Amino acid sequence: MKINDIVEKIEPAFSEGGKFSAFHSLFDGFKTFLLVPNSTSKKLGAQIHDATDSKRTMILVVLALVPAMLFGMYNVGYQHFLAIGQPAGFWETFAFGLLAVLPYILVSYIVGLGIEFTVAQWKHEEIQEGFLVTGFIIPLIVPIDTPLWMVGVATAFAVIFAKEVFGGTGYNIFNVALITRAFLFFAYPTKMSGDQVFVRTDGTWGWSGGQQVVDAYSGATPLGQIGTANTADITIHNIVGEPMKFIDALNGLYPGSVGETCVWAILIGACLLLLTGVASWKTMLSVFVGGGLTAYLFNAFGPDTAAAQLPWHMHLVLGGFCFGAVFMATDPVTSARTETGKYIYGFLIGMMAIVIRVLNPGYPEGMMLAILFMNAFAPLIDYCVVQCNISRRQKRVLQK
Repeated sequence: MKINDIVEKIEPAFSEGGKFSAFHSLFDGFKTFLLVPNSTSKKLGAQIHDATDSKRTMILVVLALVPAMLFGMYNVGYQHFLAIGQPAGFWETFAFGLLAVLPYILVSYIVGLGIEFTVAQWKHEEIQEGFLVTGFIIPLIVPIDTPLWMVGVATAFAVIFAKEVFGGTGYNIFNVALITRAFLFFAYPTKMSGDQVFVRTDGTWGWSGGQQVVDAYSGATPLGQIGTANTADITIHNIVGEPMKFIDALNGLYPGSVGETCVWAILIGACLLLLTGVASWKTMLSVFVGGGLTAYLFNAFGPDTAAAQLPWHMHLVLGGFCFGAVFMATDPVTSARTETGKYIYGFLIGMMAIVIRVLNPGYPEGMMLAILFMNAFAPLIDYCVVQCNISRRQKRVLQK
């Protein structure tokens, strides 16, 4: 029996007057997720019909995030076994990371979708699809040692106060996933400050191969080393004490938030987003231009600190810079929408991220605050661009 036949058979039970009519919004959400809706608009005027709707667009973004997720799972296991000094094969390493990250994915989706289902049923509206991406991003931007209850509380706060109170998907001003991280950062700064290694060594997940697992492991992340350095003459070290090279930063085998370390995995996702037209290359490119130029200027004229003297190209590949530029700065809801505005918006994000890193030693990772700050100014940027275009056209008319 086809999926369409099964859906049509059980649909009456969820329709008005049916046994499960109270769960109509939930049923409709799964139906439109599995099948292309067969209903058409009744409004007059020109209509464009396309099988690619917002749900399928969100799924493309999720697929683009998969490489970063898979590498993040491996890196979690890699950092764990490296920290306890125990050799492990590829599959054992990956399995440990999978079991470590999976609870975060489940908590994110259960809490977030649970709230969205409840709100949709209460309003008698369709379930909005925006959390398909948000729920996948949240586990990627938090340290793996963050308690699950903190992730659940932060997710609930973000969905309610950064999304639903504004009207749901498409109306939120701020990126919901980043609000989750911001809530964790300000409410529980010791877990999100970035100055401690994000490694789980307590044996909560996976197995220890019959050996004793150490109770704790602490040290500095690459950006944490820079932020706490007392001198500009500092060499960034990886978890085994070796100097970190540019290729090491690209490969991402160092402690950090789950999905933010491997540039190659993020690049694969960026290519998918750009080839399908989901993300704007103008926003993405301008973030790197703004960040690279600002870091270069700090190298030449900045203070004699480790953050200011870190080579500009290292700034672009460490921490959450690449991940933020590809997956969060390009969010079509919270970013600038005019073509010129995208250049300005992205450039200012890259610039502010580096400024925060360099001038605020207590917060070595500046991408989150930079994107959230520019989320608030995106409408103003678009307004100014539109008004400039109107003024330019009026001048042309007057000159004729």
